[in-house]
Amino acid sequence: MTEPKPGTKLGRRGPTGSRSRRETVPAPAGPVAPPADGHEATAILERSRATVDPELRRALDTLPGPLRRIARYHFGWEQADGTPASGNAGKAIRPALVLAATRALGGRESAAVGAAAAVELVHNFTLLHDDVMDRDATRRHRPTAWAVFGDADAILAGDALQALALGLLAQDRHPASPAAAARLAACVVELCAGQQADTAMERRDPDEVTLDEVVAMAEAKTGALLGCACALGGLYAGAVADEVDALDAFGREAGLAFQLIDDVIGIWGDPRRTGKPAGADLMARKKSLPVVAALASGGPAAAHLAELYRAPYREGELERTVLAVEQAGGRGWAQSQAADRMARAMQELSRAVPDPEAAGGLLALAEFVTRRTN
Repeated sequence: MTEPKPGTKLGRRGPTGSRSRRETVPAPAGPVAPPADGHEATAILERSRATVDPELRRALDTLPGPLRRIARYHFGWEQADGTPASGNAGKAIRPALVLAATRALGGRESAAVGAAAAVELVHNFTLLHDDVMDRDATRRHRPTAWAVFGDADAILAGDALQALALGLLAQDRHPASPAAAARLAACVVELCAGQQADTAMERRDPDEVTLDEVVAMAEAKTGALLGCACALGGLYAGAVADEVDALDAFGREAGLAFQLIDDVIGIWGDPRRTGKPAGADLMARKKSLPVVAALASGGPAAAHLAELYRAPYREGELERTVLAVEQAGGRGWAQSQAADRMARAMQELSRAVPDPEAAGGLLALAEFVTRRTN
């Protein structure tokens, strides 16, 4: 018998595809070095989009006509008048994580396509609602759904996407589908709690919001769904509970790194690449991670930022606000924290998938979302 490589898992699957309790040959200590460039991640994302889009289109085709039109517009597949479009439907990071996690644990990607589509539907449900609440008028280089169809229709289309997501899992005959549906439903509650905390923070004085609060909010709003995506991939591969929990933790840490970078891009990004106006969160006085870190830093720049944030945005203030966040250390803190969260994510991943080769797809995706510029 050949000696197993470090990190190779021993054991067999049970009759339903779940793994029996196994011993693990210890993997090398410390996180695995991430891929050097984004080519692998780009290929994974393109393959995921090609695999999951047909399932998404089938799901949207079941919606009543008006809701179907709004949803197709939001995904970039139709113009506002219902004519076909070839717009950008997003990077498909979350469904890619589902499929990569399934593959990393030896499962069949084809079995998890419905789960991947369900996660993407939930993500887009949150985008439709967030755009209404944040009054964001642009997404993916064109007007948001509420700006075209109105608040009520955009909200209802988002509600319909959430129902479609849970319906996909309820109809799935895979043994993991009940656990996956329960996990995704719990994730939606956590997402809503995170969004509620975010909107409540906007009404509070800048000095009243703590960094711990905003980190917890960001984990709920962003980390929860990335963690859920990885966990669902593990469930569809027949992973044991410890592996599923480690995958969830990996996704949450990577998700928090993602949000940190997203907040940095929201302030300093190029609108020509992001499709959204730079500084929109600052103008809306949102308590993003770099902003709260800057406010908590003390010093003249933090005091000036707090003074700006106590009053509604006035025309011409954006440059001063951006400068105050940077001078108070908000940008540097966010970038440093993103690197730290990525290191934690890799440590969690090594618990679920000790074999670096098997974990390669998940590592590539995690690296991609924290090295992006748009």
